[in-house]
Amino acid sequence: MTDHTASAPVSGAREITPGPIGRFLEATEIDTRMLGMIGALAVIWIGFHIASGGVFLTPRNLWNLSVQTASIAVMSTGMVLVIVTRNIDLSVGSVLGVIGMLMGVFQAEFLPGLIGFDHGATWLLALAFGILVGAAIGALHGYVIAYLGVPAFIVTLGGLLVWRGAAWWVTSGRTVAPMDSTFRLIGGGTEGSIGAAASWGVGLVTCAAIIVMLVNGRRQRRRFKFPLRPLWAEGVLGSIGCGFVLAAIWIANSYPWPKRIAARYAEAQGIEAPPEGLFISHGLAIPVLIAIAVGVVMTFIATRTRFGRYVFAIGGNPEAADLAGVNTKRVKMMIFMLMGVLCAIASAISTARLNAATNAQGTLDELFTIAAAVIGGTSLSGGVGTIAGAMLGALVMQSLQSGMVLMGLDTPLQTIVVGAVLVLAVWLDIVYRRKTA
Repeated sequence: MTDHTASAPVSGAREITPGPIGRFLEATEIDTRMLGMIGALAVIWIGFHIASGGVFLTPRNLWNLSVQTASIAVMSTGMVLVIVTRNIDLSVGSVLGVIGMLMGVFQAEFLPGLIGFDHGATWLLALAFGILVGAAIGALHGYVIAYLGVPAFIVTLGGLLVWRGAAWWVTSGRTVAPMDSTFRLIGGGTEGSIGAAASWGVGLVTCAAIIVMLVNGRRQRRRFKFPLRPLWAEGVLGSIGCGFVLAAIWIANSYPWPKRIAARYAEAQGIEAPPEGLFISHGLAIPVLIAIAVGVVMTFIATRTRFGRYVFAIGGNPEAADLAGVNTKRVKMMIFMLMGVLCAIASAISTARLNAATNAQGTLDELFTIAAAVIGGTSLSGGVGTIAGAMLGALVMQSLQSGMVLMGLDTPLQTIVVGAVLVLAVWLDIVYRRKTA
C-alpha cells in the first residue's frame, strides 16, 4: 500500500486582498499615523465637550485654543529638526522667557528714550532684536554641541537653568509692561485678528494653493514616471483639504467681539448698533497666521532644500553623512540657531498675548514642545519626523491642557497627565516602528 500526501503548490497561494478602507488608504496615500492622530484629537475634543457640559467645541473656545497653541506649534517645528538629528533641546522654555524679557525691556524702557513710546517702528525693532538674540543663543548652544562635543542634553539642560536665571536677572524679578500697541497685535485678541472678509480671502487662497499643489504633484509624478494616484483620489484629497480650511474659517468667523467692545467700536465709527448688539467676527488670529506661515516655511526647508536633506541624512546615519561630505558640525549648529530664532518668534507671540514680560513666561514649554514633536511622529532615534505632525501634536497637547482647565483640574494633576501622555506617545512610537520595520 502506498501513501500519497497532497500538497498545494506554492505558486497557488492566494494573495491577501485589502478591504475597501485599505484600498482607499492605498489610493489616496494618506499617512495612517497622521490619520490616527486626527482620530485621537477628535476623541479628545468630543470627550472634553461632553465632560465640560458642551463648552469645549464652541467657536470661542476653539478660537482661544488656536491662539494658545501658536507659540508651542512654532517651536515644535524646530524641535523636529533637532530630534531628527538625534539631539534634544531642553532650554526652549527658558530661552523663550529670557528673549521675552529682553524684548519687553527693549520696547518699554530702552526705545522710548530714543524714538518715543508707541512709535510706528517699535514693534519691528523689538521683533528684530529678539530674533537676533535668539539666533545668538542658538549659535552658542550649537557651537558647544557641534564643535566642542558636549552632549546636547547637558548643554540645553544647562541652558534651561542659565537662561531662566538670566530672565530674572535682567529686571531683578520685575514684570515689564505694557507692550507697544502694534506689537500686541502679534498676540491675538480682539484687534489682533483679521476679520471675516480677510479670513475668507485667506481661506480661498489656501484652497487654491492646495489644488495647485495637487496638480503640480501629479505633473511631477508623470514627468519622473512615478505611479499616479487615481483622479478620484486626487479629488478626495483636495476636497478634504479645502473642507478643513473652510470649516476652520467658518468657526473663526463665528466668534464675535465682546458686546462692550463692539458697542464702543460702533460708537466710535458712528454705526447704529441693533438692540441685541453688533456682531463683528474675530476671524483668524494673527498668531495663528504666523504659526501657519512658520509651518509652511519649515516644511519647505525640511523637504525641499539641501539643508533639509542633510538634516535627515545626519539623523538616519551620522557616520555615512560625514563620509559623504556633509559638514555635520555646521548643519547641527545651524539647526540650533534656527531653533533660537523660532523661540524668539514664539516669545513675541507669548509676550504680546500677555501684554507683559514675566519671569514665569515659558515655564514647562520645553515639555510641551518635545511632547508635540514626539506625538507628531518624530522618532527619538532620529531620521524620521514631519513638521505638520509636530504642529498637530502641539494642538493635541494644548487641547489636553485646555480641556483640563475647563474641567477645573488642579495644575499638578494637569502636569501629571501631560507627562503620562509623553511617555505613552514614546511607547506607541516604539511599537509602531517595530510593526512597520
